[in-house]
Amino acid sequence: MILPTSSERGQPLISGKFETLIDGLEYAARGNTGFNFYTGKGELKSRLTYTELRDRAVEAAKRLVGITDPGDRIGICAVTSPEFFTLFFACQYAGLIPAPLPLPVTLGGRGSYERQLQRMAETGDFAALLTPASMENIISSALNDNDIPVISFCDVDKLPMGEKLRPHGPDGPCYIQYSSGSSSSPKGIIGTQKTITANCIAISGSGGLDIVEGDRCSSWLPMYHDMGLIGFMIVPVMTQMSVDYLDPQDFTRRPITWLQLISQNKASLSFSPTFGYELCVRRWRDDRELDLSSWRGAGIGGDMVQPEPLKAFAETFADSKFSISSFTPSYGLAEITLAATFSPKGQGLLEDTIDIDRLERTGDAVPVTDLTAAEHVRTFIACGKILPDHKLEVRSFEGKVEGERKVGRICLHGPSITPGYFHNALATQAAFTDDGWLDTGDLGYWMDGQIIVTGRFKDLILWHGRNIWPQDIEWAAQAAAPSRCGRACSFAVGGSGDEKEIILLLECRTRDEDILAEIHTTVSAAIRLEIGAPVTLILVPRGSMIVTSSGKLSRARVREKFLKDTILDLQADVTLRVIDEHHGVS
Repeated sequence: MILPTSSERGQPLISGKFETLIDGLEYAARGNTGFNFYTGKGELKSRLTYTELRDRAVEAAKRLVGITDPGDRIGICAVTSPEFFTLFFACQYAGLIPAPLPLPVTLGGRGSYERQLQRMAETGDFAALLTPASMENIISSALNDNDIPVISFCDVDKLPMGEKLRPHGPDGPCYIQYSSGSSSSPKGIIGTQKTITANCIAISGSGGLDIVEGDRCSSWLPMYHDMGLIGFMIVPVMTQMSVDYLDPQDFTRRPITWLQLISQNKASLSFSPTFGYELCVRRWRDDRELDLSSWRGAGIGGDMVQPEPLKAFAETFADSKFSISSFTPSYGLAEITLAATFSPKGQGLLEDTIDIDRLERTGDAVPVTDLTAAEHVRTFIACGKILPDHKLEVRSFEGKVEGERKVGRICLHGPSITPGYFHNALATQAAFTDDGWLDTGDLGYWMDGQIIVTGRFKDLILWHGRNIWPQDIEWAAQAAAPSRCGRACSFAVGGSGDEKEIILLLECRTRDEDILAEIHTTVSAAIRLEIGAPVTLILVPRGSMIVTSSGKLSRARVREKFLKDTILDLQADVTLRVIDEHHGVS
């Protein structure tokens, strides 16, 4: 019977003295901690101590140097397995640049996956692509027009031993992390040894998660996304923490297993987008005992922080000793390696309730008063303060630095910022301001020294002088919709300015004509009341939306899909079937 690795390091915690990933792993390998891999039922299937990780990575590196040149890019299918972790660190020892690649399940069909993989291979100029044997056929099919060797994980062990190792130094590269699918052309974000170590130091210190002796992580996050790759693989290595992993697909099927692992192994740090907490609430059957009292950092990242699902989670698991003050809202993006801000320890969900009508018309985040109309009330959650040694400014569209409660573009500066996108000078230039700050494309405002994120600039809908946030429309619809409904997506189509039509797609799990009509009536009425703008509601089947690897809705790609007329209107489909049946068409 195998046992999970200990939470006790067996040596002093060190988190801020390493200049490279290899430095961090070499120190961690002297202790007792490591990675643990669980089944969907919560059974430990394998473990990988940091000592074993170091030894296996060194051996794999000696085999990779024989078929590569220093600085080559190596694509690696980012499955949550010891093999992926080993090969990622093998690249560090071999002087190669690993590029974790998404899996087919995230991109909505084999054809879509193959096209996305082809784009990544073309922009990354891979010397080889490493994959589990089970995925070798689909990978080879996707790359049949590219002269890129596809090597299964098990076949790496059969490669001949090469010459001596050539590890990256402090000024060297570290990885390429592809944007998570929010655009049709994925961009390879360059991570260097300096950017990753800087972000790890900031995250683990007192201005971040303040990692201490005995801390332990649990994660279901995918390894091709920055929260999984950086937050729950690299940061633990650099702080010698043990981690308990659940495969992302197992999490979607059995989300309570995630909480079970936190409970039984006394994990203290675990993150999720809001939808992960929401899924746990929906699947909870109160059929087991959980003790979540050890969970001091229940992080929220990867998407907008929605207060209501999080409050529902805290209420549902209060009897399991979960404290709402454990919630740790944060803000970040892959271009700053991972994290830019963390809310202070113990703060929980700091709410700011404002007049959304004033915000949309003037850009001012004005707190509500007794005179504020109910439909104009909107609550945001503070995402904390900027990490030490980094800077955050809120700038107007003209570049002016804004003060308190004025919405503008969020711009970042500091040692964790990427130098740019691999082989994409135009995208790199567009991402930075003239004075060298990263323009995130996100909108937000300051409140008492903490940043509040309000949405993406490119998603804003301009209507009759108002800046309407699409998530306001989506959340209003989901709040009014019955349980048969799922994700919602809103965007504008048509002409410019006031000529635009606002579209709202709402997923439904029924084809019943009467139920669909009832949903349409109920949701349409709620939107009219909440938004005060004409919105065309279209009920669509489950699976119509496109999400990124972190579960974030990609409005741009859903809009593109809608404009191509490839999303089914359920009510129009019902009408057509009735007509067909009336005329005897089969």
